[in-house]
Amino acid sequence: MAKPSVNTLQALLANSVTTYGDKIAYTYGDEQQVSYNQLGQQAAELRYYLATHGISRHDKVALISENMPNWGIAYYALGSMGVVIVPVLVDFSAAEMNTVLRHAEVKALIVSDKVLNKLEKDAVVLPELTLSIHSFTNLKTGESIHDVWQAAGEQAKAWEPETVEPDDLACIIYTSGTTGRSKGVMLTHNNLIWDADTCRTLYPVADDDVSISVLPLAHTYECTLGLILGTMNGSTTHYIDKAPTANVLMPLFRKHRPTMLLTVPLIIEKIFRAGVKSKFTKSPVMRFLYGIRPIQYLLHKVAGKKLKRVFGGHLRFFGIGGAAVSPEVERFLRDAKFPYSCGYGLTETSPMLCGLPVDKTKYRSVGPPMVGIEYKLVDVNPHTGEGELVVKGPNVMKGYYKDPESTASVLSPDGWFRTGDLAVVDKKNNVTLKGRSKNMILGASGENIYPEEIEAVINEMDSVVESVVYQNKGRLVASVYLNAEEFAKKYHDLISSAHNYQEELKKRMDAYLKELKIKVNQMVSRHSQLNDVELRQEPFEKTATMKIKRFMINKDKNQDADRQADVKA
Repeated sequence: MAKPSVNTLQALLANSVTTYGDKIAYTYGDEQQVSYNQLGQQAAELRYYLATHGISRHDKVALISENMPNWGIAYYALGSMGVVIVPVLVDFSAAEMNTVLRHAEVKALIVSDKVLNKLEKDAVVLPELTLSIHSFTNLKTGESIHDVWQAAGEQAKAWEPETVEPDDLACIIYTSGTTGRSKGVMLTHNNLIWDADTCRTLYPVADDDVSISVLPLAHTYECTLGLILGTMNGSTTHYIDKAPTANVLMPLFRKHRPTMLLTVPLIIEKIFRAGVKSKFTKSPVMRFLYGIRPIQYLLHKVAGKKLKRVFGGHLRFFGIGGAAVSPEVERFLRDAKFPYSCGYGLTETSPMLCGLPVDKTKYRSVGPPMVGIEYKLVDVNPHTGEGELVVKGPNVMKGYYKDPESTASVLSPDGWFRTGDLAVVDKKNNVTLKGRSKNMILGASGENIYPEEIEAVINEMDSVVESVVYQNKGRLVASVYLNAEEFAKKYHDLISSAHNYQEELKKRMDAYLKELKIKVNQMVSRHSQLNDVELRQEPFEKTATMKIKRFMINKDKNQDADRQADVKA
């Protein structure tokens, strides 16, 4: 495959400003609009200010803020002067942010008011040079970068940053992760640009495309496929000044009529359960009819047409990544002829590894590795053909920052990266993921048990919101979080007439969990059958891409055990 015409953030910014000029790059709420020319100008002003205040190529600057146009301006200002960007997720705790600032040895910080309040409340020591992302002013001196630029006159306009090289470090991304330990992933300019450019062969983006950003820019998925790919192609991105709830998004879909959306499974699963499945399972008769596959297919087609209108009627690409989408939701998307595509990748691979165009999707598969990426399966199970997916390509990270031991555990000297994901590959090179190797449970007779596969079955059951399957003292346990409101409505007539409402509700839930266990065990293999099902009282803690933090399950269990021990003592 030919190399991209630009291979650094510096070259990308210059090329897009020249090519797209006064076209709108970003909007924010009802007020702010930023053209590509303005993006280039404001990035130049910020770049100059940082350079005159001691920041130079290879220095590290942290960027911690909610999504907004100024996030992109700051990102390109830093990247185009060869500074190493350290984007941090806003849902990190103040202590976690402090750890990142110290570990990455940042020399400056660009921060939002909301995050600043969080850091100050926790008495986090900020870098000497800290700027407000809202106004691009120095929080210590009150200086405005625009005023400094204006005062410098021709000197500022004549100043040019050093040339950035493709193999220069572009960013260090600290993963929120599902295992509890955050590592700094080092990605180069070429990693990011190559990955975004290669994605264009799967998801062709044009300068008339419009997207609404609902995922955090500090995550590689939104940053590479949203920000960088959008900049390459001159598309327009609308950023939201509120949390992306249904009430916020629906009017925006009608107003902006997006052609592209990047999302995670949890979002489309919520839409499916609330807007589609709930309507078709209201009554026993409807539930029966919905269970007949040909009728279900027709209902899905009708619902799909309505859903496309909800999204504004112009949607041509609905990207799903970050985790596996549930089988029933993907079945609906296929029946509805919805323009979806499930991709796969990791932060360590910039992130995209596999994908298919919307007209060639394959059920339960993430497609083949992208052109230019080598792959192989290692430690293959001879009976199932499953093995760990190992990849090599221009998008693979340099390593983990200041962590040679962790780097060596996943990255070989000749560039092969162990993804940690178990997969099977068909004759057409389509990859089907089975689960994380770290999550795999070894059965009593040595069988491989994949909790994600059991969870996919559980999550299709009525009233189930989410679940986690884990092993406890040799027993296979499912922790299940229910939609209590939906459950109560379902049994309203029976429960409301009971003498003790709460007692009757608990009795019904206990009976439901027993029934759920029986149903699930009828649908999974013998060695994957559940021993216990427990009710969880609150949603599972999640990462920025809405993946459940599995390590928290064990942590919760340990805390429960400690509390019980304290009571017994």
